[in-house]
Amino acid sequence: MDFPPKTVPPQEKAADPAEEQPVGAESATETPSTGRRLSKPWRIARNVVLGIIGTIFLAWLILYITKGRFLKHPFERTVAAMTHRAVKVPGDFQLYFDPINIHFVAEGMTISNPAWASKPNLFEAKRIDTRIATFPLIFGNRRIRWLDMLDGAIDLEWSKDRKSNTWTFSEGKGKPFEMPLIRRATVSGTTLRYVDPRLQLSVDLAFQTIKASDTRFENTIQFTGKGMERTTPFTLYGAMLTPNATVTNGKNQLEMHIKAARTAIDVSGTLDAPTRIEGANLKVTARGTNIADLFSIIGVAVPETRSYRLDSALTKVGDEYRFTGLKGHFGDSDIGGTLTVAMLEPRLKITATLATRTLDIVDVAPFIGYNPDEVAARGKAGVIKQVGGAPRLLPNATLRVESLRNFDAAVQYKVRSLRAKSVPVSNIDLTLGLDNSLITLSPLTFDMARGHVSSDIKINARQRVVHTDYDIRLSPTPMGVLLAGYGVDEAGTSGTVKARIQLTGDGDTVHESLSTSNGRIAIIIPAGSFWTRNVQLSELDIGTFVQKMFEGKLKEPVQINCGLIAFTVRRGIAAADPILIDTKKNVILGRGGFSFRNESLDLALRADGKKFSLISGQSPVGLNGYFAKPGIDVISPQLLTRAGAGLGLTLVASPIAGILAFVDVGDAKSAACGPVLSGATARAQRTTMGEPRDDVGHGTTAKAEDGKKTSGERKEQRKKFLGVF
Repeated sequence: MDFPPKTVPPQEKAADPAEEQPVGAESATETPSTGRRLSKPWRIARNVVLGIIGTIFLAWLILYITKGRFLKHPFERTVAAMTHRAVKVPGDFQLYFDPINIHFVAEGMTISNPAWASKPNLFEAKRIDTRIATFPLIFGNRRIRWLDMLDGAIDLEWSKDRKSNTWTFSEGKGKPFEMPLIRRATVSGTTLRYVDPRLQLSVDLAFQTIKASDTRFENTIQFTGKGMERTTPFTLYGAMLTPNATVTNGKNQLEMHIKAARTAIDVSGTLDAPTRIEGANLKVTARGTNIADLFSIIGVAVPETRSYRLDSALTKVGDEYRFTGLKGHFGDSDIGGTLTVAMLEPRLKITATLATRTLDIVDVAPFIGYNPDEVAARGKAGVIKQVGGAPRLLPNATLRVESLRNFDAAVQYKVRSLRAKSVPVSNIDLTLGLDNSLITLSPLTFDMARGHVSSDIKINARQRVVHTDYDIRLSPTPMGVLLAGYGVDEAGTSGTVKARIQLTGDGDTVHESLSTSNGRIAIIIPAGSFWTRNVQLSELDIGTFVQKMFEGKLKEPVQINCGLIAFTVRRGIAAADPILIDTKKNVILGRGGFSFRNESLDLALRADGKKFSLISGQSPVGLNGYFAKPGIDVISPQLLTRAGAGLGLTLVASPIAGILAFVDVGDAKSAACGPVLSGATARAQRTTMGEPRDDVGHGTTAKAEDGKKTSGERKEQRKKFLGVF
């Protein structure tokens, strides 16, 4: 059965475009549809962007209309959470975009300090009005386009351990303070406080009104202030002469003047940042009446000086303040070199290399405890004090033990020559160390009269009572050169001398230390010659002296075989042990001693002839008085007794009998030079025959423990000193 063909409805035919359109027509129909409609992801992205822009605009509009005043409390909470500080704005508050930059206004705003700080707030201001560049801030760059601050107060303070500071909000080591970039500003009534416990420094600065526009300050930034360094108050004033360098990341030209403790300090140069001395290039000039005042500002004890002036370059590297190219003068002496102050724990440390071309003798005075101004004004009298009616020469300046605990030191000091009339000293070389209150002057060397002195001195201030060890050595030195300033004829003296002083004592002054000292002093004289007149005066060999005087041979030298002037020191009392000088014609012997306690002298010297002498006093010469005022007793009681005996014999017998009272039979025993030249004690001394000497080692010294003697004791002492011969 045949069926008729199926008829397809027209609407169904239209639904099959493949059948209705020829091949290649698809692209022609789809392309216009894509240009009119976005795919679904693109439509979502578009809507999100439009939503964000709308939201931002809406937020901007709301903020602009309301000035963002409703954000005050969220701002306080957010900033407080980020900084871990309390943030308060009790007055007007504005925070909005104007139109792009952030416009911030706060009245009475405060940001608190951490609990350890000494001030409650890091920052406070009566009013602050500022515009901050938005996009640079997103990347961590603070660019302030406008700043208007009234009655601001900033507190910059380091913690005691110097690990934290008030302006570093994150945990970890405190960072240096960095100024933001400011394009325009007006700042008035602003103060800044800086505190550094390690330096024991606090300073309060007040700034004059500062105006800036178009990245340039309209005037210099001037400031005044006052502060305290340890226990020393100071004042200062200064200015940043090129403040526009701050906003261009350039160098800041600084000029500052400080006055403290009779000291004036001028600072000029450039800083990388206004509050950063790291890497600075500064010039410092310090001047005053006493350099000890300058160093006392940082708690460092140095000897006092006369007026001084020092110039130096200054920079800071890490914990070190470096003074280089240092040059200047103190008193009539010059000085130069380098000095570094390192802020270390537990004590700061001073390292210095210093040199002086010419050191004036007056400027040496404070190094051993004398007042240089008194020495300069009064000469020798300036070092003598009256104590209990007696003159005192040894310095009594107290060692500053407390100051020594504040620092350590390593100092190298050299002096080319010493300016002095009677002291032929040059090439001084001192190495000073200070380690936890232990001072070492080791070595301390210098040349003296073509000889050399080397010393090692140790002062231990770690214990309750300061203890000092002295070891001073003089190499063989020509006596003529050494004593030329005291009237000895160098041409007639060829002998040499060497010496050693070894003492230990307790006390915080030179006088106290020596007053309690124990040890030995020895001066050794090898073979040589000495000017006749000086020896003859000590011998009182009248016949020989007069004979040589009439013969015109007054300066004929006396030949010395060997000699030893030695003292054993016990509790500050020195006893001759021995005094023994062997010459070609005589043996000179000495008894007695001296006291470091009251600085008294009580010595007797006598010469016994080796040959017969017709007229000889045969009587000791007394050396008495004090270190500061010695006396010579040429006419001793023994000589007067001999003169009386001679006069009596002359009257009752004959003139010849009177002369016999002054005859010296010449029985002196020559000394064995071996023990003498080795500096041996009196007990070890021998004659040339090898026999023990019985004419040395029997002297006595002052008995009084307190350095005072009664009139009867003095007479008894004198009798013993001069009567043992």
